Amino acid sequence: MHIADIFKRTRTTFSFEFFPPRDEQGASAQFENMRELEQLRPTFVSVTYGAGGSTRQLTRDLVMRISAETALDPVPHLTCVSQSESEMGEILEQYAKQGIGNILALRGDPPKEQADYTPDSDRFRTAAELVSFIKRFNDSGVHPDARGFGIGVAGFPEGHHQTPNRMLEIDYLKAKVDAGADYIITQLFFENRDFYDFRERCRIAGIRIPIIAGIMPITSSGGMKRMAELALGARYPAPLLRAIGRTDGSAENVRRVGVHWATEQCRDLLDHDVAGIHLYTLNKSTATREIYRTLGVQDSRDLQG
Repeated sequence: MHIADIFKRTRTTFSFEFFPPRDEQGASAQFENMRELEQLRPTFVSVTYGAGGSTRQLTRDLVMRISAETALDPVPHLTCVSQSESEMGEILEQYAKQGIGNILALRGDPPKEQADYTPDSDRFRTAAELVSFIKRFNDSGVHPDARGFGIGVAGFPEGHHQTPNRMLEIDYLKAKVDAGADYIITQLFFENRDFYDFRERCRIAGIRIPIIAGIMPITSSGGMKRMAELALGARYPAPLLRAIGRTDGSAENVRRVGVHWATEQCRDLLDHDVAGIHLYTLNKSTATREIYRTLGVQDSRDLQG
């Protein structure tokens, strides 16, 4: 379903993100988790595209399987890195013929194995260029929906490590919107004030499309460290660190604090009229189901206006 129709039907979206499995065993376990989350009837689910497009075939396979074998509405990620125009057109045509309604268009992470990689050699050097290409594809009439794909882009409430100038960062986001983006999904954040400030700065810049908040429940101390080491970083508020520090350090108690914090983030976001909440599941279902249960959401349609 096109994102425009989704927001006409649903006041607040509730969606999940998955990443492709590495092997057949992982695929089986992942699909089992998806089946569990399918019962929650999320508005849509997104499927990531590995660094440098390293999982492009796995992403396509998973998206097609979700579309064919479940009632879930998949939103595949597409990235600029190492993609030719013909390859991008082929992927879009496959998704269009499958009836996929929406795409998330991203700049993407550089290939890990190419230390000398530079985006100057790519056909699509920015996410705005990729958005423009998808818009042109939409005009081709290949997609069964006359509007073509709904196009999502990324937003960064905590800022982007490659753009320390926050004013310039919003200019880049506005360029993606002006190129034809229909909605925004943010990178994860742990302090809602960062999101509200980001949302207000978008309004000041004339960005009026829906902004969906990305939330990742902390489920382990190791996961916290990995998130902090990622190129995009993660800023942990002092109250969250204090709450984790009050535990005995056991994996279960750290997980409980992390899920509680994410749940309170979601509750507060819902109270402040967020357009949607996008949960980064890390291919697991337990934390997501706990958040749903605590919020009282048994079906994403419970959030309809």
